[in-house]
Amino acid sequence: MSAARGLAGAALGGLAAHSAYRWLTRRPDRLWERVNFRGRTVTLQGGTALASGMCAAMALTPGTDPRVRAASTLAAAGAAAFGAYDDLSGSADTRGLRGHLGALARGRVTTGAVKMAGIGATGLAAASLLRRGPADTLVDGALIAAGANLVNLFDLRPGRAVKFALLAAAPVLTTPAAPLVGPLVGASIALLPDELAERSMLGDTGANALGAALGVAAVVRAPRPVRLTLLGGVIALTLAGEVTGFSRVIERVPVLRRLDRWGRSPT
Repeated sequence: MSAARGLAGAALGGLAAHSAYRWLTRRPDRLWERVNFRGRTVTLQGGTALASGMCAAMALTPGTDPRVRAASTLAAAGAAAFGAYDDLSGSADTRGLRGHLGALARGRVTTGAVKMAGIGATGLAAASLLRRGPADTLVDGALIAAGANLVNLFDLRPGRAVKFALLAAAPVLTTPAAPLVGPLVGASIALLPDELAERSMLGDTGANALGAALGVAAVVRAPRPVRLTLLGGVIALTLAGEVTGFSRVIERVPVLRRLDRWGRSPT
């Protein structure tokens, strides 16, 4: 039954995200255009459509407790909103966790710092809807926010963040939490071809929303030791990404390099 509801959520997420993307890109909007790593002009509306489709499907997919449904929608919508703020108002001069915290230590509040604080707050708010004790709420909120940040670190090449999110969500599709990740999977698959073709990109809007949604799916049913382990793993990966850079590691490992380049234009 959970798998069937997960498939229903995937269908809803895919349809909603595809429809939103077509509506948002019906005419060019320079405000949402960026130049990607290869120098091509792409639209950030892929991330907006992904977040919109996920949230719509999360609110409508059957088989989840209303509080859980509200927590998923709030976490993804909040992460998307603060991600959009950074996408539209941020500067390329300051990047990464170290850059934003360093600027904050010097008395300058960057849009990235505002985004981190905002996603942290909405992550805690989403966790509080699950009505657990204070300690669990802090752990859950931290995992939701950390997940949002981690997926965003992968959004440096077309399709990379989506592939990571799909790999992380795939095992959950066979568990009772399938209705939570179904919308994420469906929306991601629906928009992946345009991203791989370098017509769109997720930006912070889509990548942060993906990570927050994965975070909620992780905290809903896992016991505290598992959640603490996941939080430690996400923090470790985040720090590794800040220090080493995921692109460098991916290029050095053949299987990761092939997966990363799968579906992308070779030139």
